[in-house]
Amino acid sequence: MTAHTGIAGIRGEATAEPASATPKWAGLAWALLILNTLGSTGAKTVIPLPRSVSQLVTMGSLMTAFVIALVLNKHLRIRPSAYLLLLTLLLGSSILASIDLKEGAGALFRCFRLTVFVSTLWLLTRWWDGGFSFVRYHIRTYGIVLASVAIGLVISPGNAMPDIYGGRLSGAIWPLTPPQIGQYAAVISGLTLLLWFGRRTAWRSAVFIVVPVVGLLMLTHTRTATLGLVAGLAVAFLSMLLTSARARKVFAWTVGVGGVAGVVLAGALQTWFLRGQSADNFSSLTGRAKVWDALLEAPRSTSEYIFGVGLTDKSYDGLPIDNSWLAIYHEQGFVGIALVAGFLLTLVVVAVLRPPSLARACAIFLITYCISASYTEAGLGDASPYLLHLAVAASLLVRGVPQSDEQAFIPAKGTGA
Repeated sequence: MTAHTGIAGIRGEATAEPASATPKWAGLAWALLILNTLGSTGAKTVIPLPRSVSQLVTMGSLMTAFVIALVLNKHLRIRPSAYLLLLTLLLGSSILASIDLKEGAGALFRCFRLTVFVSTLWLLTRWWDGGFSFVRYHIRTYGIVLASVAIGLVISPGNAMPDIYGGRLSGAIWPLTPPQIGQYAAVISGLTLLLWFGRRTAWRSAVFIVVPVVGLLMLTHTRTATLGLVAGLAVAFLSMLLTSARARKVFAWTVGVGGVAGVVLAGALQTWFLRGQSADNFSSLTGRAKVWDALLEAPRSTSEYIFGVGLTDKSYDGLPIDNSWLAIYHEQGFVGIALVAGFLLTLVVVAVLRPPSLARACAIFLITYCISASYTEAGLGDASPYLLHLAVAASLLVRGVPQSDEQAFIPAKGTGA
């Protein structure tokens, strides 16, 4: 099979693969879900884009995704999913916390958005078959988003790397913040590397995607995304060491080369990692710790401890919370924390119990990334890219994958689980 190049050629590979039964319109619905989670805040764009317009686009994309999913699945055939069941319970808890309007009418609007978001995911579970369709939708859509970031950098470097973000890369076509770009770059580069490892894409296609995407990641100076990428790939490869000689070889080379590079480039890495911050600013996680302390010290009623104050814009006293667990504590209380911990633990347990495969490795990468990023990024309790990453992981962990779709990674007969 001749390998195609780039994002459109992510299917190019040496191993034959059966045609996907997932309709192309499902891919469009997934792309629209991603568009909905891009947000509407960021640096100044090349063409001024009023926030009301970007919000209309993102909300319209969500409603369109729901309609497409409903038309495709008009008989409402869904797959059981513990992840989505617990997410639905979280939605119910969020509605209960928001209904008294402590956070204003915006709380109910966010609940409506989360309702449509979760409903669309349920409708798309019909095509969650353990295959790689949604992985490819994920890579292609975020690849297009990052291509727009690269175009913005070329045509307007000043807008793409503004002083407001300390010269870090942001979106000059669509308003994207450096942490967003870093997250998207880390996730699709990690997934692409795993697809290459599992012979699901040619090395030329992998290089075409990974090299520029990692370059964008470096320009964002996003520590969370970089550490999440490293942690996710490390855990994914560790999960394959006992059953794959290829995994052991790649892991050994990575550790060796990475160790040497770390010693040689220690000074440059330290400079990149610190981003010119003072020791005090770095130790307080760029001011995050001060917001966290204020949030935890604020008085709360018993109902707010249990159910939270309702869905907000993930800020406290006008400042971003930037921690998924504290954002959930603030918005959905201890009930929300228990439910989010529940669906993360469920995904981890299911991944551990699945036999070794490329699908499991990709799922483990996504789960690990989301857990590691949750410390300095919010999003696990509301419609966000993190919930979409976990949805892709859940789709990969579904039982009943055809043998031919996994044969590139199953160990030789008589070995492995």
